[in-house]
Amino acid sequence: MTKVVDLYFKLLKLLIVLCMVAMIVLVFGNVVLRYAFNSGISVSEELSRWFFVWMIFLGALVALKDRAHLGMDSLVKRLPAVGKRICLVIGHLLMLYICWLIFSGSWQQAAINLDVVAPASGLSMALFYGAGLVFGASAAPILLYELYLALFGKLGDDELVMVKDNDAEVITHNAATADPIKSTHP
Repeated sequence: MTKVVDLYFKLLKLLIVLCMVAMIVLVFGNVVLRYAFNSGISVSEELSRWFFVWMIFLGALVALKDRAHLGMDSLVKRLPAVGKRICLVIGHLLMLYICWLIFSGSWQQAAINLDVVAPASGLSMALFYGAGLVFGASAAPILLYELYLALFGKLGDDELVMVKDNDAEVITHNAATADPIKSTHP
């Protein structure tokens, strides 16, 4: 099962890169065409906006799995293990509710806009709202699994705080574990 999940998230990372490349090509190509040849790509703005939305939703999934979202943990990390666990459970329940809201809202919008075509590309607007469907359907199992781990005591005390406070803490940790660089200055 782990291999399937890892393969899925590798696919998501590839799709994120492809969205970024497509955005760069469309926007840069449109700028060059407008300034150099006084013409442009009519679907460039619309498709780059769609790629951006998909890239954000897919990136949020990858960050959720990797526990890479930034947050303020200064209060939670001072709590005892039981308090940390309670905060984690409450936070995950709230995030599951938000995933449900995103999924159900995207489902309704996709159903409403299934036959509506985008003005420039002619694609179904349901594709645009599909990003919320993919996010909701993929984020919920991640959150449920982490909730299971928290409720049944399978997380260590150091794993109960799942956000990174700031980059300085990561840099300090990396500097402490790396070999010191010897300075030649007095």
